[in-house]
Amino acid sequence: MSETKLHFKTPEELAIMREAGRIVAVAHQEMRRAVRPGVTTKELDTIVETIIRDHGAVPAFLNYPKHNSPNFPASICASVNNELVHGIPSARVLQEGDIISIDIGTVYKGFVGDSAWTYPVGEVSAQVQRLLDVTEQSLFEGIRASVMPNEIRDVALAVYSYVDKQGYSVARDYTGHGVGRVMHEKGLDVPNWWPRRAKERGWTSHRLQPGMTYAIEPMVIAGRAETRELADKWTVVTRDGSLCAHFEHTIAITNDEPIILTLP
Repeated sequence: MSETKLHFKTPEELAIMREAGRIVAVAHQEMRRAVRPGVTTKELDTIVETIIRDHGAVPAFLNYPKHNSPNFPASICASVNNELVHGIPSARVLQEGDIISIDIGTVYKGFVGDSAWTYPVGEVSAQVQRLLDVTEQSLFEGIRASVMPNEIRDVALAVYSYVDKQGYSVARDYTGHGVGRVMHEKGLDVPNWWPRRAKERGWTSHRLQPGMTYAIEPMVIAGRAETRELADKWTVVTRDGSLCAHFEHTIAITNDEPIILTLP
């Protein structure tokens, strides 16, 4: 986390980002209907890409570059069960009792919208549903903390404190991020925890200011926090095989309450 000049959005830019976020939200609404036993993750990807393009936007994830890896080959990240993030859609058929985290990003008129949600596939156990509920609530704890004069550190600790009290772990190697003209704006990371001696580690706790836009995305694990990347150079799984969930909204800081940009 390095010091970089942040881009504070104008009202006109926020209006475009709100539309980008609305398109993402429309796609998630369709995912709530489409996620069911028997559907493949590739079929879900096709549905989302069609919705995005029909709304005059383009998928933000498709062909997204990554150092020493092939470009991401799909329009959504589809991460099933113990897959934390960056799952690649395929012919995999969802089964009753699975959970799937679907991350969707759009680019509309030069600005990005980004949101993820974890869906149950058919009926899931009460234990699994609790993981989903806790992860979703931790997202809103982070949003609630996104008010002035707080700092990014306060947002991170709001997420971490809630998850820790519920007996779960947060993934430490992956964070929320600044969002704007690019998917990951440099200089603004939004972790889901905060270490001691953060400054010595090079972490920057920016003070919140109007016009800041970022994605909060708790990634919560039922077991231990450790993860590993698969051979495809994208899919991240929990090292102990535990289930995990992922919820995300893009928000804008104002003089009052934050605006959630990725709502219908």
